Amino acid sequence: MSDLTFEQMLEESFKTIHNGEVVEGTVIDVKPDEIILNIGYKADGIITRSEYTNEPNADLTTMVSVGDSMTAKVLKVNDGEGQVLLTYKRLVAEKGNERLREAFENKEVLKAPVTQILGGGLSVVVEEARVFIPASLVSDTYEKDLNKYQGQEIEFVISEFNPRRNRIIGDRRQILVAEKAEKQKELFANLKVGDTVEGTVKNVTDFGAFIDLGGVDGLLHISEMSWGRVDNPKKLFQVGETVKVLVKDINDTKIALSLKFPETNPWNNAAEDFAVGKVVTGKVARMTDFGAFVELAPGVDALLHVSQISRAHVEKPSDVLKIGQEITAKVVDLNEEEKKISLSMKALEPAEETAEEVQTSEEE
Repeated sequence: MSDLTFEQMLEESFKTIHNGEVVEGTVIDVKPDEIILNIGYKADGIITRSEYTNEPNADLTTMVSVGDSMTAKVLKVNDGEGQVLLTYKRLVAEKGNERLREAFENKEVLKAPVTQILGGGLSVVVEEARVFIPASLVSDTYEKDLNKYQGQEIEFVISEFNPRRNRIIGDRRQILVAEKAEKQKELFANLKVGDTVEGTVKNVTDFGAFIDLGGVDGLLHISEMSWGRVDNPKKLFQVGETVKVLVKDINDTKIALSLKFPETNPWNNAAEDFAVGKVVTGKVARMTDFGAFVELAPGVDALLHVSQISRAHVEKPSDVLKIGQEITAKVVDLNEEEKKISLSMKALEPAEETAEEVQTSEEE
């Protein structure tokens, strides 16, 4: 006979376990905040909510069922109440870390949903292993508000892998930069001066608008927005709208755009529209001491010399004219080559009768 008591024999029949050991078990009970496992040991194993999932308010009864087989890792053989404290989440995270290590070494592009918006960036989870993407590596442009990424599935690479220091850094920026470079290469290979292309307004400034042509930005300068004058680009364009533009110039990676299409050039029909002797109307655009410039059409200004304003003496244009005032005048000179037009309001005024003409009229 053995000298062992029944209790001792029973205890010996159970296997021994150690902290850090991976064990197999069967779920014998599930509560909203904990899972109880039979692990073939003298005490049951307990997995708390926080050691099962990263979801803070998860109901474990909806995630695990009695009878399920589970693999877990021992945190404490005795949690103080005679039970074995287990973790499922950390074991999965360790496997996830191995997955991330492979991705880091192979420079593999990963895809995962954003689980948390942090002060300095984004947090994503790959097989329960957390990856931090700093704000500076989220995009290839400055992102003021990262909240739009919440729940969004994004692609990234692992740029730093040091699980011992809890530093697993993701980088989305280099993917976007590489994609943009590829798009630029493709676009520049097919783009040439004189092409009409469609783009999206990306940003509007006081001096122009930046148009996204599909991975490459072009500048539509304020001077190229119209044949006429543009005082404020922000009144003409809105971010996100689609526009058709003309490629005016390509200098290395810089693209100059224009809305001044040759076929809409107001000088195309100048010989007919502004022929010498024709009476035209226009608005006073600006004035100098020697005359006023009158806009006859967008992009077509004509000079109304101070001597041609009236038969009466005019000291300076501002004495009788105002900016924006509509006037009628006669074209007295047209130089298409130099794009110059001269006007005369005086030519439309009735001629004054001379004293000799008045006396002849009275004798008759």
